[in-house]
Amino acid sequence: MEVVTVRRGAVRSVVMAGLLVLLGGGAGAAHAQSGYSRYSGSGPEADVAYHGRVALAGGRLRILLVPQNDGPAALANATVRLRLSAELADRQELAEGCVRAGLREVMCETGALPLHGRGRHIGLVLALRERTPEVVVRVDTWWNGGATDRNHTNNEHVVLALDTGDAYAF
Repeated sequence: MEVVTVRRGAVRSVVMAGLLVLLGGGAGAAHAQSGYSRYSGSGPEADVAYHGRVALAGGRLRILLVPQNDGPAALANATVRLRLSAELADRQELAEGCVRAGLREVMCETGALPLHGRGRHIGLVLALRERTPEVVVRVDTWWNGGATDRNHTNNEHVVLALDTGDAYAF
């Protein structure tokens, strides 16, 4: 798994998408204020799903994630959010298109999600602030391009990883 430094443009696109939602710009924010979830939008309908595995060993959390779209429409991009039960170390080398969003949170853009296709593979090696016997990883969609997603069971996961080096699939 190759780890690269985040490019400014990729970070900017992920952050701008999140800011638009938070600050009330775009259709998704209008729907959020009217009672819809963050997955609702006035755009097309798409079923975003995430599959992957998580492994914890010696204070390092490895995550491999593959976003998928079961349709009925393609998406230009989406943002997956990874929330941890343990704090991240101060310095991180994140995969391209990923940004740290807090003490325990990372967000990554998925890239294009074609109809009945997969997005780019996202591989992360996250250093934890302190070694811990277990970490809970929560995976969900932060932003989905304004599409409506009626099936949240395949894009919201909670995975417990024990400090054994074993991979836990979701």
